[in-house]
Order: sequence, then C-alpha cells, then structure tokens
Amino acid sequence: MTSDPPSLALSAIVPTLDEAGGIEETLSRARVALGEDTEILVVDGGSRDGTRTLAARHARVLECEPCRGVQLHHGAHAARGDILVFLHADTWLSPGAGAAIRGAVAGGAVGGCCRLAVRGEGWRYRWLERGIAWRTRRFGTATGDQALFATRESYALAGGFGPYPLFEDVRFVRALRRLGPFVSLEAVAATSPRRWTEHGFLRTVVGHWLLRARHAAGAEPATLARRYDHRRERCVGRLSRLPTSGRRS
Repeated sequence: MTSDPPSLALSAIVPTLDEAGGIEETLSRARVALGEDTEILVVDGGSRDGTRTLAARHARVLECEPCRGVQLHHGAHAARGDILVFLHADTWLSPGAGAAIRGAVAGGAVGGCCRLAVRGEGWRYRWLERGIAWRTRRFGTATGDQALFATRESYALAGGFGPYPLFEDVRFVRALRRLGPFVSLEAVAATSPRRWTEHGFLRTVVGHWLLRARHAAGAEPATLARRYDHRRERCVGRLSRLPTSGRRS
C-alpha cells in the first residue's frame, strides 16, 4: 500500500510600491485562488500611501530597496513554500490557480506561468491577450504579468531574479527554461489595464516592443529603465543567497 505524496506548499511573493488602491483586492483573490494555507509575502519598496498597513491585514510584509528584481528575490529567500509564485500587485489570479500550479509541478515542470488577461474592455485588449498567448506558446517565454512560478530548487538553480530595474522576469524565465519543462497554464492572471490607459495603448505596446528588441540586442536593463520608468532606476542592494533545497525554518 502506497501513501499519497505530500501536498506541495505554496508561497506567493508580491512586490509593491504605492499600491494602496488595489493591494487588498489582489491579496484577497490570491488567497482564494491559491488556497487558505498559502503563505503570502508582500515585499514593499518604500510605499508612502499606506500599502504596508493594508497588506499586513492579509500577508506578511517585508521591506527592501525599491527595485522589483531585488524585491522578488528578497521575498523568495524569506519564503517557506516548496513552490514560489510571483504575483504583481495589480494582477488577480483565477480560482483554482493553486491546484493547477501544483499539478504542473507534480507532472515534472520546473516552473511556468498563467494565461494573461487584461481587465479592460475593447478589442485591443483581446488582441493583446491573443498576441501574448501566441508568444508564450511559440517562444516559451513569459513576463511577470503572467504570474510566474517555480519550484524552490529550480528558482535557486536558475539564479533567481537579478537586481535589474527592467526585464528581470525575462532573464529569469530564460534561465529557468534551461533546467526543464516550463509550462503555460490555462489558469488566468488578470492584470490591470492602467499602464495602457495612462500612457496610451499604442504608445505602450510599441514602446515595450522596442525595449524588448533593444534588450535582446544587448542593452542593459538600467539604461532601458531610464526611458521606461524613472522609479526603476533606483535598483541597488546586494542579493542574498537562496538555499538550493529545503524550506526555510
């Protein structure tokens, strides 16, 4: 008689910077999607709008430098779960995402992502969703908006998130894919349309394509960040080392 394998524990890491307007909704939905037993860590980069106070009602709150790559790595190092889920502060996970993630890892995946949706009306967002889905299937790549996940061991072996102000997600996924299967789930990561509404849809899409092209050609993330978002230039600090196996006590 064989016993069932132990359930894989999830830890969700959410980087924040002035997200008081929506952080509680994101965390509440993450709790439902991933399960009540999921560890949720919010890693704040110095918010001044009460984000930390609101997040503390739903999660353990950590603080570090205001750089998303550093924040994600800091949270991964502090997390105790077998599987690490990296969730943007404006992204809502669909119910059942936790079960889908556990199933993918149990099936041999080292990591993966969810299917992107945009919480906006209009054909432009549906076109964007289809384009990103095609890119993920065709090239096996993904971005942070898609709720990336990885096993603890794979995260460490891939080197974790680097201290980059931009494209920390692209570089991490590239390293992760070298280790084994990287899967795209049908579970949905529904992100806010705010970047497209604030800066213009076409301008944002074309601008991001140009940035990705320059990054692929060898441009440094710090250089690109000066054009994308001045807040992302402040990416300092030394990354801590994440153990390659076992949970943190």
